[in-house]
Amino acid sequence: MAGMRRRTATPTAAVLASAAIVVAGVTGCTTGATQGDAGEATRASSAPASATPAPTATTAPTADASAALGALETEFDARVGVSALDTGSGTTLDYRADERFGYASTIKVFAAAAFLQQVPADQRDEVVTWTAADVSAAGYSPVTSQYVDQGMSLSSLAEAAVRQSDNTALNLVLDRIGGPAGLDEALEQLGDSTTEVVNREPDLNTIEPGSTDDTTTPGAFTADLAALASEENLAPVDRALLLDWASGNATGDTLVRAGAPEGWTVVDKSGGAGGIRNDVAVVTPPGRDPIVLTVLTTKNDPEVAYDDALVARVAAAVLAEFG
Repeated sequence: MAGMRRRTATPTAAVLASAAIVVAGVTGCTTGATQGDAGEATRASSAPASATPAPTATTAPTADASAALGALETEFDARVGVSALDTGSGTTLDYRADERFGYASTIKVFAAAAFLQQVPADQRDEVVTWTAADVSAAGYSPVTSQYVDQGMSLSSLAEAAVRQSDNTALNLVLDRIGGPAGLDEALEQLGDSTTEVVNREPDLNTIEPGSTDDTTTPGAFTADLAALASEENLAPVDRALLLDWASGNATGDTLVRAGAPEGWTVVDKSGGAGGIRNDVAVVTPPGRDPIVLTVLTTKNDPEVAYDDALVARVAAAVLAEFG
């Protein structure tokens, strides 16, 4: 099956390599819950059911990995999108990298990055409050539901959004950075004119047929993660903080981390709703520069729940190409 393609160096590859020492120092294991994303939203994507279309790549595929990903699409009756960047060599590996998928809660890591970009350190301890009604409306909120009476600092909310995928926390962080439009603008400043940030939680999980709202492409998200390695986009101390929050992602153990070879460290942000299951990650092999990886998946039948095993097996197939 044609579909996977390789390219060589991009300007951001060398920049991200400078973050390797930070990433390599983060542990790849977590003892947190692995089912958090299942509660992020009760609504499934409303994309119409259909057979997986042929991949849209126009350059020569990597035959073995392309065949493996095509077989996984058939086995899981799903569409898979991948974009991986080896920051040491500049090589990329893409499969449906320019096709749109709902991003679900993976967007939270970029909201946290925008928060760190825009809010000075001396303002991040500001305490924010909310109501029980806010929590109820947002859905999955394992952290903020415990602090309705006393509130939390902005920094703690950004951490909860990434580490625990807390929906109310995301909405409150969005309030501080100008809402969905503010996050969309922040991504545009990274060079991303593809991702369309429109809604808050939980509405961002419902993808209407034919709409680009609350969607992205694997290629766009991998480029965004790589761009955050530049000091022009994120100060080194803030990048280290963001990676620390992602290293404790309580919902990622069964995703890219499960598919990575033993001894490779993974920091990631997962997302899932209905038939959508995603993970964006920075994966560091021992003694090597990081690999930036985006895996986006969606079931062809929107009534069928997502499957973590699909993401893990996609990650295993892709990372084997960089072994």
